[in-house]
Parts: sequence; structure tokens; C-alpha cells
Amino acid sequence: MNTKKIAYLLAFVLFFGVAFYAKAADDERYLVKSTSGVWKKYFGVRHSFDNGFTADLSGFQIRFAKIFGLEIEPVNKLYVLPEENLSSAAKPENPGKGNKGSGGGERILPADQMPWGVEMIYNDPLLIESSGGDGVNVAVLDTGVLTTHLDLVNRIKGCKDFTQRKSPIVDNKCEDKNGHGTHVSGIIAADSGSDGLGIYGVAPAVNLHAYQVCSANGSCWADDIAMGIRTAADNKANIINLSLGSDSQSSLITDAIAYAVNNGVLVVAAAGNDGPYVGSVDYPAASNKVIAVGALDVNKVISDWSSRGINSQTTAYLVEDGDIEFAAPGVSVESTWKDGGYAILSGTSMAAPHISGLAAKLWQKDALAPADATRDLLRKFSTDLLPLGDDDDSGWGIPTL
Repeated sequence: MNTKKIAYLLAFVLFFGVAFYAKAADDERYLVKSTSGVWKKYFGVRHSFDNGFTADLSGFQIRFAKIFGLEIEPVNKLYVLPEENLSSAAKPENPGKGNKGSGGGERILPADQMPWGVEMIYNDPLLIESSGGDGVNVAVLDTGVLTTHLDLVNRIKGCKDFTQRKSPIVDNKCEDKNGHGTHVSGIIAADSGSDGLGIYGVAPAVNLHAYQVCSANGSCWADDIAMGIRTAADNKANIINLSLGSDSQSSLITDAIAYAVNNGVLVVAAAGNDGPYVGSVDYPAASNKVIAVGALDVNKVISDWSSRGINSQTTAYLVEDGDIEFAAPGVSVESTWKDGGYAILSGTSMAAPHISGLAAKLWQKDALAPADATRDLLRKFSTDLLPLGDDDDSGWGIPTL
């Protein structure tokens, strides 16, 4: 059917079936595989991609699309942590309150200014202050960030919200009603605040770009993530941290990661909390274009719930789809929180930003391909963990200074 006939029929539907056109409360998001302006106008466009566009469709609109033989496919949902772990592995513990802040309000103090994970990454249990990351742009795609947190306010150089229903991208807005994104951001970039009383991250001099791609309940639409990845790459991000995942692969995210990597971006992702089963690495970490990170504890023991790769079934020390590449601190990790204070969380979501922070500190800006050179350096600086070799639990092991 030609475009003119489609337009006439759409006009008929709009004129006689306005009630059907209204969005239903249980709309689902779909990728509409068409570049037609007529379909875009009828359905409304959330994000445009090379092979089509995404839109929130009512049941009537889905049936209408099928009448015309229009190809549509559901958009995946991902989560910052599996829902069953939100009340256990990721339950926040607030260490309490302390001295007055520089603004006169109460300044909440961390239990430890130098978290054990940062000490482990620096290979220095007596570390007093972390450093590095100058000029490196790190994009954290998560639930947003508390932009006024004293330990992050000077690090945040960009803020975008991809989750709003009426507007697909909102600049200068990334409110974190969940806390997960603020926690992840602190592991990478916390600089102890202007008063020097706060907590330190791995690379406290980075330029942090907070992209809110997940809602307050921790769920994230794949098209919002994909557009966040592409936007980060276009805005010259050097490193993207993805502390989120799903059991199923999204073509939108896969294509976006390929776009970012082709533009010189290093992508780091949480392996998932589905262990100890072999082959349980979540997407997007399961892609060989992405650094997949598992979680270990203060004794360098891999957590039982940390997802395992298929390294024992693939070529040793050659990253293939489904492999774990590194392990990093991810059990009882203290970092910044959405109330301006601090919280202790566990998960591979906490492990990934340790690697992102170290990558920022080691960023090989003068190399021909900085992302590849930095990834190679992380491997070179890795210490093997039990079991020996390129294993399902931790791959190369833990990279440290």
C-alpha cells in the first residue's frame, strides 16, 4: 500500500477513532522498523535509529500496525540489579551522620574515607588519598546522580535524562530517586568534597557525565540506554560505565555499543548477579566489545552470586562473547548516596565502576587507539586469582596499580 493510501486511512482512524488512538495505561514500547514520516507522525517517535524508531504503543496501535504488515518488535527492559536482589544484596546501610558541612547544614560522614575497594585497586592498604583521571570523560548510564552531593558536585560536567515520557532527552536533569547511580558514580569519581571530609573514588579528577537511563525502580528501557550510549560517544566520552543488565540481548544496545567502540570509547559493564552458574553473564557485558566485570570480596574471593563466564570453553586470554574479563571489589562497598550521605551496597554493579575508574586513571591518551591500549594495560596489570588461568570466575583476575 502506498504512502498516500496509508495517510488517508490514518486520517480516517484519527477522525473516527480518537478514543482508540489515546494511549492506554499499559502501553508497551516497540521498535517500529520503518523510516516513513507517516508512521512516525501517527505513532510518535521516542528515539530514531538507522533501522526504524521506537514508540510507546497501545494495544489498538499494535493491531493496526499488524494490519498493514508493519514489522515491530518489543523493546527489552534491563535492570540495575536483578529484582530479587534489591532487598538483600543491594540493601543500603547508612553509616550515620557527623560534622556540620561547609554550607551550615549537617555533613554526613562516611564510615571510611578510603574504601577498601579503592585501597585494593591501588594495591595500597595505607592509601590516604586517591588521584588521577584528569581530563578523562566518563559517562555513567544509570538511575541518575545527586548533583549536589559534596563529593561529586565538582566532578559532574554533564547531566541528561533519557527516561521522561513526554520528552526523550532532557538536558541538565538527572535526578536520582533510586540511589544506585549516585553510588556507582562515587566509586569512580568521588573527590572527598571541598572540605576534604568525604569519601574518595578511584579517579577523583575525572569529568563525570551522568546519563539517567533507568527509572526510580531500577528498570531501564533498551532504547533509552542505546540512545544514551550513542549520545555519550557523540559527546566525546572516553569511558562508558553500564552497571545494568538483562538475560536477553538487545539489538539496539548491541548496535549502539558497536558505534561507541568504533568511535574510540571503552565500555565497561557489570557481569550480573546470577552466579555461580557457568554462562550466566548478563547482556551487555556478555559482548566481547565490552569489559565484563565480576565481584570479589575483601579477601579477593569471588562472590557466590557473581555471574560466571564461559572462559573455560573459549580460547584462553582472548575475550569472546560470554567471557568474564576481570573481577573487582563488589561486596559491601561504601560510596555516595542519594541523601547526600553514604551507603554500603553489594553487586557486580559496584565492581564495574572500580574498573572504569582505574581505566580513567590509566587512560592512554597518547596512544593511537587509547581505548584499546588502556584495555591492554588493564590486562597487563592484572593479578591472577584462583582458580588459576583465564577462568570462568574472574578471567584475567583483578587489575591493580
